[in-house]
Amino acid sequence: MKKVVITGIGAVTPLSDNFPDSWSLVKKGVSGIDRITKFDVLGSPWKMAGEVKKFKPELYLSKKEILRLDPFVQYAVASAMMAAENAGLVKQRSEVRSQKSAPPQPPLTKGGIRGGVIIGSSRGGITTIEKELQKLYGSRFTVHGSRISPYLMPSTTISMAASYAAQKLGIKGHCLGISNACASGTNAIGEAYRLIRHGYADIIIAGGAEAPVCRLCVEGYGISGALSKTDNPSASKPFDRKRDSFVIAEGACVLVLEGYESALKRNATIYAEIIGYSNTTDAFHITRPDIEGEVIAIRTALEDAGISPTDVDYINAHGTSTPIGDKTEAEAIKGVFKNSVSRIPAKIPVTSIKSMTGHMLAASGAFETACTAVSIKEGIIPPTINVTEKDPECDINIVTEKRNADIRIAITNSFGFGGVNAVIVLKKIME
Repeated sequence: MKKVVITGIGAVTPLSDNFPDSWSLVKKGVSGIDRITKFDVLGSPWKMAGEVKKFKPELYLSKKEILRLDPFVQYAVASAMMAAENAGLVKQRSEVRSQKSAPPQPPLTKGGIRGGVIIGSSRGGITTIEKELQKLYGSRFTVHGSRISPYLMPSTTISMAASYAAQKLGIKGHCLGISNACASGTNAIGEAYRLIRHGYADIIIAGGAEAPVCRLCVEGYGISGALSKTDNPSASKPFDRKRDSFVIAEGACVLVLEGYESALKRNATIYAEIIGYSNTTDAFHITRPDIEGEVIAIRTALEDAGISPTDVDYINAHGTSTPIGDKTEAEAIKGVFKNSVSRIPAKIPVTSIKSMTGHMLAASGAFETACTAVSIKEGIIPPTINVTEKDPECDINIVTEKRNADIRIAITNSFGFGGVNAVIVLKKIME
């Protein structure tokens, strides 16, 4: 079986329109959460979100493409192109633009390389669906009669993020759109890891994308009790005693995964190795998480990696800021690591990046995998912000200030509605 490594990262987040700047702000503990501007929240109890700001789709797509594609596809394509550039698989866009007569980029899968794209999304094109419904029925759902876009169906389907990224990069191989709730992005990376590990592909672009900051999505999550009613940027406060649920957010993150030998031949930057992955379900409840299910997910990933709980140096938590979700995850972490001799749960550092980004649904799992990989490479554990009084029922080692650490092995958790779980294990590459 092949050794699988991460060699490229691209992202569009509430923090920035690229990964390096987003990561820099994560390390500084800066919040990307603010008042919703994409629709009028007057009278709504849910006013905060992590919106993508200053994104320029014209850097990646034509005017026609921008009009036709839902924002979740635009974010995915931009992130995929940035990841491919970061991995050295295609030329930097600035370099291409500087050559007035430059020919089109060659297909990424040229020369017999077996490539693929796998991108997850929970809500797909919900922003476009809402916009087209408003055309039909107006604000009061009275028949309005405006013409529906002929691109409504293709631009909103879950798989369009993967297939359009493949089209832009010239990848004619594996192509999957995964919809597994909040675990979708992590699942996409995990399934890509399996394909490369077992020899079905050489290089795969994988991640998650979402654009759920619209009235339909906010009202839907809000009425279910899942959204915070806190009306300030500190609304996302994982593991804090006064947390009151998550903050919806949008964005995308895409990684380049490839075989270790391929990365060495290309002299590519290697962020970390993926050594384990689990995809499990609680078989318990439509919205309530289950401690036993999450324990099984973490243990299964560690078993797949061939390591024990004592080997883990850092945990990137799902940490959404919901009262029951954070408590359940904390209990699951203690359940897995309670018998560890050298790494008891009170000592293993735990971070929730959603305290800064909000919950980007499928994009969060991918972005957190990327951040975990770079944490390993740089030897830095980012902070969990907005924790003023830790919940005594979340008795784990929550890191609230950035610290340096020698991280050899880390795990990143993603748990979604319906009890779908995904956990990835990453390892430091010793150069």
